[in-house]
Amino acid sequence: MGGDYAVIALYIAGMIGVGWIGLRLAKTKSDYLVAGRRLGWFMYSGTMSAVVLGGASTVGGVKLGYTYGISGAWLVIAIGAGILLLHAVFARRLVRLRVYTVGEMLDLRYGGRTSAVSGVVMWGYTLMLTVTSTLAFASIFKVLFSIPSWAGIAIGGSIVVLYSVLGGMWSITLTDIAQFVIKTIGILFVLLPIAITSAGGFDGMAAKLDATYFEFTAIGGQTIFTYFLIYTFGLLIGQDIWQRVFTARTPKVATGGGIISGVYCLVYGVAGALIGTAAKVLYPDIGSAQDAFATIAERLLPTGVRGLVLAAALSALMSTSSGALIACATTTTSDLLRKVGLKAGDVLRNRITTLVLGVVAIGIAMVVDDVVNALTIAYDILVGGLLVAILGALFWRRGTRQGAYASMVAGTVSVVAFMIIDGVAANSPIYWGLGASLVVYVGVSLATPRTPESILSVWTRRLNGSAADEEENAAAGTPTAVEA
Repeated sequence: MGGDYAVIALYIAGMIGVGWIGLRLAKTKSDYLVAGRRLGWFMYSGTMSAVVLGGASTVGGVKLGYTYGISGAWLVIAIGAGILLLHAVFARRLVRLRVYTVGEMLDLRYGGRTSAVSGVVMWGYTLMLTVTSTLAFASIFKVLFSIPSWAGIAIGGSIVVLYSVLGGMWSITLTDIAQFVIKTIGILFVLLPIAITSAGGFDGMAAKLDATYFEFTAIGGQTIFTYFLIYTFGLLIGQDIWQRVFTARTPKVATGGGIISGVYCLVYGVAGALIGTAAKVLYPDIGSAQDAFATIAERLLPTGVRGLVLAAALSALMSTSSGALIACATTTTSDLLRKVGLKAGDVLRNRITTLVLGVVAIGIAMVVDDVVNALTIAYDILVGGLLVAILGALFWRRGTRQGAYASMVAGTVSVVAFMIIDGVAANSPIYWGLGASLVVYVGVSLATPRTPESILSVWTRRLNGSAADEEENAAAGTPTAVEA
């Protein structure tokens, strides 16, 4: 595997090198957290695709294909649908708000005192999302070096933490573009056609597998519905996704680049399921379905090419892991530490926070053993706790701060309670969480005084793009409308 080692070594060296470049670019809070809000459509669509297609979409997507066949694509299809919906409906509004976190948006709309609760929920989501991709490093490094899972997690996680700490969002953006290109070549143009051809083509696979492997609903209607409920809606409100939206240069860039990214996700989902289906034909007796991706790459591909595909898998894991890590750090500094009197604007403080959270995520990943379950925990907490309050903020002017606060608490508590009662993999936690959140939000909002017009007028002005004008005036030394 000498050729594979050389390819992987070049890849890792390149990622760390890009991290050093990002170090020179990240001079302000805006640079470190949202890449200065300067990305054009190509960089935007590439980084958006990179951040959403991580360990669960790659290793987990192939695992689902190995287990269920083509219907295993539904998880990633639901993610792609979320990206399309986000950019078709919400992205322009989010870019115009010029905030850094979901919590800041909620405080702006409801008049404060919501970001503490939303920050805790978002913190739990982004941390578990970091864990999800960090956990998947184990299967790749086990193939490369035949080392224990904990060692693979430590190696992969340390690389991500290093370049993320150095340059923040600029390092992550630059590495994501490189990872997007590597991932596209390795997965779509190398592994996918080789796997299908080696398995005898579609006719050969159909002759060797049960017919259910080629039914789009074999995974189960309830599971498909739950994927859309959790992942499509989760993509609409996740801090890691919103933070990428905030990097767009203009609302138009966000919309166009995001739609391209959503279509790419749909293609990627089908590709992963087909690779998993081919792996089932070629290697039907793999001990764990989670090892399907690493197994087909190790046994099927020649030296050098195998290294490229494994680098592509690392790219998928690192892009999502780094994006979730910087989102977790941003939530920590902007929503949580700020509530106890610590300023969030210092770049050094953001770097230290990123480092500490990265180490914590690596430690958690060493004791969690299922990448899809880890992702389910993250999205159940996110959607059950925050979806209703966020959609209410954007579409229902009668929603109040008290209603939002109560709905977040009710939804989160319900999700956690039913995870304990019915298990992490059950569908019930998200149903009960959303139901409780919606009932409480509407009931408490109608029972409490309307949001003051002074708050709603500021919110409306920001949605119309006044924040960008105020930033430009501040940079030029011109008083804002409020100051004047």
